[in-house]
Amino acid sequence: MKAKELDSKFERGEDISAALDLSQARRVNQKATRVNVDFPAWMVQSLDKEATRVGVTRQSIIKLWLAERLKQESSC
Repeated sequence: MKAKELDSKFERGEDISAALDLSQARRVNQKATRVNVDFPAWMVQSLDKEATRVGVTRQSIIKLWLAERLKQESSC
């Protein structure tokens, strides 16, 4: 399939996954580095409440909020 055809299908919202070879796919700059952070109990409870409300894990809500804040700070 030519790139133009692939672009057209994608722009129309069609499923293009069959045309992609994902065997060598990788996420650039996504290597995980483990860090330990101690939070007060009230903060963990608040994080858990918000994570449950949104339907994600505590770790996911922390990552999401940190990513949003870092993006905001970098655009200043």
